[in-house]
Amino acid sequence: MNYDDFADLYDHQYDIYRDDLHFYAGVAERTGGPVLEIGAGTGRVTAFLARRGVVVTGIEPSARMIERGRARAASDGLSLNFVQADAQTFRLEERFGLALAPFNALMHLYTPGEQLAALHNIHAHLAPGGAFVFDLYLPRFGKMNTVRHEGETFYGADGSRTDVFLVQRHDKPRQHITTEYHADTTHPDGRLTRRHYTLTQRYYTRFEMEWLLRYAGFEAPRVTGSFHGGPLDTHSEVMVFQTRAL
Repeated sequence: MNYDDFADLYDHQYDIYRDDLHFYAGVAERTGGPVLEIGAGTGRVTAFLARRGVVVTGIEPSARMIERGRARAASDGLSLNFVQADAQTFRLEERFGLALAPFNALMHLYTPGEQLAALHNIHAHLAPGGAFVFDLYLPRFGKMNTVRHEGETFYGADGSRTDVFLVQRHDKPRQHITTEYHADTTHPDGRLTRRHYTLTQRYYTRFEMEWLLRYAGFEAPRVTGSFHGGPLDTHSEVMVFQTRAL
């Protein structure tokens, strides 16, 4: 997944997402020491941790996402440490007491080989007994192959209006969900322009992820159904995993 073209829409969609921030900040503050973040994006979590005094290194493959993250951080008086690399192949000298992969970051690993390569690499960058904490959404989707508007409307400083429509396709054998975004902008002069983005994610089941973690050298994880704790059940929207390197 190349997020370079997707970065602007991503910021509009998710900049106000706050559900996970205090959870990850609490984990980082309890652990202490430097933190490794996988899939830092435009620095939504990275900046929140930095504001609370956490030293964090963010791994992000998209140059455009890093550019936006650094610009936003600079406007807030922050300097964030991003490394442009992917989860499977990044190499750092430092070893961390905690690695985070917030907001479905691991869903951009599409095959078992990619998943295990990333998990082994994250494990190799943890200090002995280091913690690995991440979340994934549960595989429940809206109506497939249907154009939907889910309330995403953004207004520009120039008076323009952008409405985001989406169409999803489900590849069940590969556990892939592909979302086609159509961002339609109505300009002040009445012109209508459209930008198109494609996002493919590979979803997981709970026990599939548990076995992947065990195979990659992590202990059996604690799994909760929200960022506030509590069991994973039919009403949960996310799976939150907390484990340690053996």
